[in-house]
Amino acid sequence: MESNNNNDNDNNNEIAYEFLPYFRAYKDGRVERFFGIDRVPTSTNPNSIVSSKDVVISPESAISARLFKPTTVGPNRRLPVLVYFHGGAYCFGSPFCAEYHNHLTSLVAEANVIAISVDYRLAPEYPIPIAYEDSWAALKWVASHCNGQGPENWINDNADLQRVFVAGDSAGANIAHNTAMKAGEEELAGLELIGACLVHPDFASKEGDVPKAWFFACPGTSGSSDPRINPAVDSRLGKMRCKRVLVCVAEKDWAKERGLFYYEALRKSEWTGTAEIVETEGEGHVFHLFNLNCENAVNLVKRLAYFINQE
Repeated sequence: MESNNNNDNDNNNEIAYEFLPYFRAYKDGRVERFFGIDRVPTSTNPNSIVSSKDVVISPESAISARLFKPTTVGPNRRLPVLVYFHGGAYCFGSPFCAEYHNHLTSLVAEANVIAISVDYRLAPEYPIPIAYEDSWAALKWVASHCNGQGPENWINDNADLQRVFVAGDSAGANIAHNTAMKAGEEELAGLELIGACLVHPDFASKEGDVPKAWFFACPGTSGSSDPRINPAVDSRLGKMRCKRVLVCVAEKDWAKERGLFYYEALRKSEWTGTAEIVETEGEGHVFHLFNLNCENAVNLVKRLAYFINQE
């Protein structure tokens, strides 16, 4: 009996996938997340530069978001809108954790925007395409404020829905791209998607290599022939619904070549917008989340802010 119990324990602890030091999933269905599990409080302190609060987008689907706005913005001032999707290999991360709360706070302060940081549901409990569906639902929720009668006053009072941007890092950049693609297929009345900011994006490589995390998060995928992870094979790429795209890569990032490949594929497509690319020297993947005040992170935030506010 003791031997059988040991075998059972060994089977229970068999690992299906891990992305250390952030995430581990076992073959018996258990999941351990080590990143994004803290929750920074929101703030509406009038002495703060940026205010934040949490909202429910869809009670039925348990989609929520953290909203950010400059504290001193007047009731009749209209600001650009940034809809942000966090990274985390589609399996971990949260708008509420310190890394993303602090990054969005810095970005809102620099860019003077209204930001909606989306808490989409995570794989493997909710495999792809649920993250895409939740993110599209969030963009539709933003669009529901177009007549000034939406459920959230911060958006009703201060959001310019003719200047909307989607953005994200790593897997979140992939989600931002796919959300912009969806906008090319389904019009959102009253909302104009101007641009997409893709920071260290998670896509297939030029050689067709696909991140292991993608196969785990999207068990039904065809791999490198799946346009969601390999936009280069997407015949609809030219129909992406935004006018400008900024791709940010980092010199020492494992995803650098994937970001470059995406940029090249976009420029070779029939898409008629303007694509820009910027590289940060000496840094690795999503470095800015973990060293927010370093010079390169400050410069990256400034570059994103410039992209959002340029005419």
